[in-house]
Amino acid sequence: MGVLMGTSARSILRPINSSTNTIIKVSLFFFLATPPLSVLSIDMLVTDNKKLHNTNMYKNPNLIVRRNKEFTVIVSFDRPFNNQLDSVQLEFVIGSTPDENKGTFITVSIGKNKRDILWQARVVTTQGNDIMVGITPDPNCIVGRFSTFVTVVTDFGKQRTQKNSDTDVYVLFNPWDPADQVYMPKDTERQEYLLNEVGTIYNGDYNNMTSRSWNYGQFQQGVLDACLLVMDTGKVPLIYRGNATEIVRQGSALMNSQDDNGVLVGNWSSDYSLGTAPTAWTGSPEILLKYAREGCVPVCFAQCWVFAGVLNTFLRCLGIPARIITNYCSAHDNTGNLKTDIVLDESGNVNKGRTRDSVWNYHCWNEVYMKRPDLPEKYSGWQVVDCTPQETSDGLYRCGPTSVKAVKEGELSYPFDARFVFAELNSDVVYHQSDKYGNLKIIYVDAGYTGKLIVTKKPNSNGYDDITSNYKYPEGSEMDRQTMQNAERRGVTTRDYIPLTEAGVEIELLADTIKMGDDFMLTMNIKNQSSKTCTIRTTLTGCVVFYTGVTSTFFKSEKKNATVGPRKTQTLKINVQAFEYMPYLVEQSNLQFIVYGRIDETGVSLSTMKVITLRPPELVLRVSGTAQVGKDLMVSVEFRNPYKFILKNVQLRLDGPGLIQTKLKTYREIISGGFLQYVDTITPMSPGRKMLIACLDCAALRQVTNQLEINVM
Repeated sequence: MGVLMGTSARSILRPINSSTNTIIKVSLFFFLATPPLSVLSIDMLVTDNKKLHNTNMYKNPNLIVRRNKEFTVIVSFDRPFNNQLDSVQLEFVIGSTPDENKGTFITVSIGKNKRDILWQARVVTTQGNDIMVGITPDPNCIVGRFSTFVTVVTDFGKQRTQKNSDTDVYVLFNPWDPADQVYMPKDTERQEYLLNEVGTIYNGDYNNMTSRSWNYGQFQQGVLDACLLVMDTGKVPLIYRGNATEIVRQGSALMNSQDDNGVLVGNWSSDYSLGTAPTAWTGSPEILLKYAREGCVPVCFAQCWVFAGVLNTFLRCLGIPARIITNYCSAHDNTGNLKTDIVLDESGNVNKGRTRDSVWNYHCWNEVYMKRPDLPEKYSGWQVVDCTPQETSDGLYRCGPTSVKAVKEGELSYPFDARFVFAELNSDVVYHQSDKYGNLKIIYVDAGYTGKLIVTKKPNSNGYDDITSNYKYPEGSEMDRQTMQNAERRGVTTRDYIPLTEAGVEIELLADTIKMGDDFMLTMNIKNQSSKTCTIRTTLTGCVVFYTGVTSTFFKSEKKNATVGPRKTQTLKINVQAFEYMPYLVEQSNLQFIVYGRIDETGVSLSTMKVITLRPPELVLRVSGTAQVGKDLMVSVEFRNPYKFILKNVQLRLDGPGLIQTKLKTYREIISGGFLQYVDTITPMSPGRKMLIACLDCAALRQVTNQLEINVM
């Protein structure tokens, strides 16, 4: 008798006794012996999924998706999938010891015995032997690279596909989704703070702002893997990697090399012979890829804007909205007592040996946009994070995240590092005078010098946003006074300075924008706001300073006296010649002038400070031809040495995402009056507005940069 196959019982009718025509019914059940499924292939539908997940900009062949948003894959079997009889699991694994309870081993299932833990799955369509499965990662899942497996489950065991790196999937934060911790509601802000590959970093000083473009390059090939490698090298536990607060705090520590062989070595010494000068970098990809390529050896060297630039890339690459902030006149207050002390000698000259504190001309940090589940709801939003190694926090050189709103209100007891950030913005500059015995007395307090101006790049613009009001109430206002009282209740040292007699006189220093190597005139305005004539004796001290406010060499001291009538202003001019300061310039060419004044009639003293950033010579960028994808474009970089000295060991970098990979040229020297022209061909790789960035750097001349916007058709 032949075997009858089917999916239900069959009956066979056979006559037993023909004489009685009695028919006996014999039921024989033959169950279909369904052969087990075999997986032939997995199609991750990379192109379609990336477009839907806003990840198509990443130059990476693998699938990249965002949390809490469905992606689809097609699994091909050797026969049609039966939803009632077949059981199939899709597994997503991260780390060396996968564990369902820790979110490092994710299982979703289709077919019979369907069971989902954390992630969700559904059958979207079935066509022949192919089945399209929709998978939705949990909104709080770990961010990183998961291996993908398909497992067929039968009564006899499990058959699992082999590991295949081509089917690995990267899961990122999702600022488009309200359920994600980093949700950002406005699309214009997501375009700027997440998807923009080039930014502007502001420097100089608050009344003579300068800027430089920076290539974040978060989508460049290899950068995403390098960012994940940073966390692996820093041994960031996988269970932390779904929490944006933890990743930001860990990233703050891992960008510097102080504790953990992080990405960058800080250096403010002026000696960069063992690496690259901080001023010479044009972007983050060169740094991150070098770190990954050379076995996670920290890259030399960085200062605040380099640290901030690389951290910005790290955050945006992982899907966290981030931006770079510049705080002009930023106090470095390592005691948290809101005092920056400047000591003058009896003659009014700065006592370099006793002046330890400093006010940075500018300091760059980052802000990230996120919910803070650990804080009251109103303190979510922008958070300060700073990876420049200044002070330790919980034993590591890091800072933040700390709520910008909490800092503004003086609510300094919430994590993390709010007191330090508050001091950077609100420290008083306290001028002391030392007598011949070394005794100090306070002669003047400038309560409004620090945190003068706080800026960031404006969305969809090359201009800047003044965000000072996000951090501070107007100086001297009632709300400002309440903030200081609140800060004191939260542990900030009370400002119990000796009450000072009002001088009734104000000194103001002014100077126009000055090119490095030029003579210039410094203007001192003495404003007598009293009803009596006063005679004031002043001492002006000029010194070269680093942008951190640390003094280098004193080059000028000049005394000026004036008699000023009631309610009058007298202007004095001080001539500063290039030969006085040029031999002593350091780094970014900053000159600091401090004036000490004493009023004869009252004996009252006063002081003020002014920093001037000298503008470097111009670097010219030219493009000839029409900018089109795949079409060569001629680029020219031109520079003339205007100085009477030779520029030696000159580096020239050319950079621009979507235009050119970072290119470095070196020149042994550029003689006095010498002209450099570098010509190259670039081939735009993608359409849209692009930024070409150039930087010329050598020991005698820093911060020579320029950028050119190119609209690629």
